[in-house]
Amino acid sequence: MAAGGGGVADPFSPAGVPCAFSPQSQAYFALASTDGHLRVWETASNRLHQEYVPSAHLSGTCTCLAWAPARLQAKEGPQRKKRKSEAIGTSNQVDLLALGTAVGSILLYSTVKGELHSKLISGGHDNKVNCIQWHQDNGCLYSCSDDKHIVEWNTQTCKVKCKWKGDNSSVSSLCISPDGKMLLSAGRTIKLWVLETKEVYRHFTGHATPVSSLMFTTIRPPNESQPFDGITGLYFLSGAVHDRLLNVWQVRSENKEKNAVMSFTVTDEPVYIDLTLSENKEEPVKLAVVCRDGQVHLFEHILNGYCKKPLTSNCTIQIATPGKGKKSTPKPIPILAAGFCSDKMSLLLVYGSWFQPTIERVALNSKEPHMCLVRDISICWAPKVETAITKVRTPVMNSEAKVLVPGIPGHHAAIKPAPPQTEEIESKRKLGEKEVSIEERLGALDIDAKKEKDTLPQTNSFPVLLTQGLESNDFEMLNKVLQTRNLNLIKRTVLRMPLHAVIPLLQELTKRLQGHPNSAVIMVQWLKCVLTIHASYLSTLPDLVPQLGTLYQLMESRVKTFQKLSHLHGKLILLITQVTASEKTKGPTCPAQKAKLVYEEESSEEESDDEIADKDSDDNWDEDEEEKGGEKDEDVDEEEEEDAEEKDEENGEDRDVASEKELNGDSDLDPENESEEE
Repeated sequence: MAAGGGGVADPFSPAGVPCAFSPQSQAYFALASTDGHLRVWETASNRLHQEYVPSAHLSGTCTCLAWAPARLQAKEGPQRKKRKSEAIGTSNQVDLLALGTAVGSILLYSTVKGELHSKLISGGHDNKVNCIQWHQDNGCLYSCSDDKHIVEWNTQTCKVKCKWKGDNSSVSSLCISPDGKMLLSAGRTIKLWVLETKEVYRHFTGHATPVSSLMFTTIRPPNESQPFDGITGLYFLSGAVHDRLLNVWQVRSENKEKNAVMSFTVTDEPVYIDLTLSENKEEPVKLAVVCRDGQVHLFEHILNGYCKKPLTSNCTIQIATPGKGKKSTPKPIPILAAGFCSDKMSLLLVYGSWFQPTIERVALNSKEPHMCLVRDISICWAPKVETAITKVRTPVMNSEAKVLVPGIPGHHAAIKPAPPQTEEIESKRKLGEKEVSIEERLGALDIDAKKEKDTLPQTNSFPVLLTQGLESNDFEMLNKVLQTRNLNLIKRTVLRMPLHAVIPLLQELTKRLQGHPNSAVIMVQWLKCVLTIHASYLSTLPDLVPQLGTLYQLMESRVKTFQKLSHLHGKLILLITQVTASEKTKGPTCPAQKAKLVYEEESSEEESDDEIADKDSDDNWDEDEEEKGGEKDEDVDEEEEEDAEEKDEENGEDRDVASEKELNGDSDLDPENESEEE
């Protein structure tokens, strides 16, 4: 089953291209390349069997394909024998191939006729078709699309039999149960439908990204003692875009358990998955997973319940070039697809280029955990095509004909200051000795690399800038994005960035966290957004701990002193509160204290003040008393003269003085004693 298709612009589109092996002993391999061409290859001879170019191959490129099941073709075979236009032996050949397109239409291609059989358009999808599944018995076709709907087609009448909404978002994958009564559909969550009533029978958690693969792995339940209803107890497998874990789910009678029972871990996103069905509880399931990095991982496991730890592959297969010479190093050759042969002991590998793949049968050796096959694909590059099938003709070239190189005549661009080189180029053009190389052409153009580096690309898309900066390791571009302080902009950027850039971004943030504290404050905001938004994706990575080991150590070293600083902060707060409280209690008592010395000019209480001052032992106070005493003598003489003239007034003043002394607290001092001492 292919996990490929979709446009390049969509970040959640599956990797790879649509391809599939034919159901009858993998005799043919169908491949829909990115240029819109459908090519059918013979697996035994590695020969191109047929090539078909749809009329709308550029606008409506093929997004998925599926072969009609072998049982259905065997039933339809005798009907075709009656037609005079077909040969008698065509009934044994693989026939119909369904193609889903980007515009929502479905094409049925006949490999026997070598032409389009029919087209399913009316009442179907109005958006990209993501997956096609044939029903193994009744000849119906099921398709799902980005328009959120699932369509059941009648391939005989080419009309819609039934159409219903499959999910709130786009439906990306389908799979029919072994008994043909149930249908699995998946967007991000997985649903199990009853085909007769079109009602949901079970829900499953699914993946964080769109599901690209759904396959049943068992035909019979592990517990055969209980009666079997055709679905309860069966296991199925699911793989998702940008997800390195393949989850295994079990259909149970109760609807409580919605999580996966086990998972298989691979090195990269799965591109193509093939497996051998387990017919009883003792037979293990064999799984071949082709990853985007070009490797094949082989698993063999008996499905017998829950397994907490993800299972690793039993064997990994890689293909590389021999590396001619001492200096040349072997280069890896990507594996495009892999399928088990009918004996389940050998594997068909498709590797090389999508336009000219190499198909090889490899025997499985379970003892070796890693297999590296050395192949030289440069020898078999010339395509082997039968002249009767293809209509492409190569024009016959005359030896005297001259081929003009595009772009050079009439080129008036400014030339770099390298006169000898340009003169050589002009002389070569005039003499016609040798065709000008691409390197010389680029050297003649005025391409100033420094100016391009100085001016960053004018775009308002921060996710694009961030992804390009991480891939090219451009310091200026990364600074432009990572130095922003707008929290909403940071959240939107992290939300829209592709998942494959999450780990490089975390590594870049780790480097910057070790730098200046001011920049570390901004990096913490980025780190928080990445960990909260992409937590589900990070939890699926099996090697997350070694990749983020530096970040863990950095966070631990920063947090280590936090507890001590918290204790110190608490103690300082206690001290500050005690100091402020003591200052508040001392403040109001200061104005209530009584003054030890009160000095008032031209007052009759000065005598009593002198007495109080005499009690102090300080010398400075004695000097003041002498000065005050001289002044007071003059005042006393004046008072005696006034007393002789006005005695009545003196008596009144004495009363007033006595009352004032009582108020001032000096009433117990005798004024007569004062006058005697003076």
